[in-house]
Amino acid sequence: MNALTWDQRERVIALLGDASADPATRAVVLTATGKGFCAGADLRGSGPAATDRVAGDVARMIRLGAQRLVTAVLDCEKPVIAAVNGTAAGIGAHLALACDLVIAAEPARFIEVFVRRGLVPDGAGAYLLPRLLGPQKAKELMFFGDAVPAEEAARLGLVNKVVPADELEAAARAWAERLAQGPTRALALTKQLVNASLDGDRATALAAEATAQELNMTTADANEGVASFVERRTPKYLGR
Repeated sequence: MNALTWDQRERVIALLGDASADPATRAVVLTATGKGFCAGADLRGSGPAATDRVAGDVARMIRLGAQRLVTAVLDCEKPVIAAVNGTAAGIGAHLALACDLVIAAEPARFIEVFVRRGLVPDGAGAYLLPRLLGPQKAKELMFFGDAVPAEEAARLGLVNKVVPADELEAAARAWAERLAQGPTRALALTKQLVNASLDGDRATALAAEATAQELNMTTADANEGVASFVERRTPKYLGR
């Protein structure tokens, strides 16, 4: 069920960093094989035993672990699509929901499993869910830990699209290819603006928008977009 190990986490973080830095990478799809997307953290050997801990150990483990992983998705400079093939529980759910777009197979489920283990949600769950659902519904999911089927997740706004399981890969690829043909730097700046929009006041948001516009107008794709409009032709974006 793809319980998340230290090695897997570090590999995903590194790949997302590589995607940001590589101009040839225009979109990212995050998916899994098997019956599950990610069943949560692999709790076997996940940190010092309770009797060996000192103050700060757990907070440090969370900061350097689950929070780094989710932040790597949120900060990736390319659009990231989650193709959720099965159960996404705990940090697995947050990993999917941190993505820019979420496509779920019909059998997929999202579970805030932490309460079942007597744990507080980690991996930015208490940050992500209220922004997607509002605080009341977020608390319902976190307090009860009930499984949310894909169709219900779509109705709530956690998922963009639900498809039959055998169509998941094609659906994710179609969206990725469409994004890969877009103005990559403009998409990155748009992602930054949207992700920050609920954290600051109006003046801050508008100042960030103006700065993003200034930066984007220096890109080749912005010039191509304007030129193609004037010349009445389809733009050809290069991601630069």
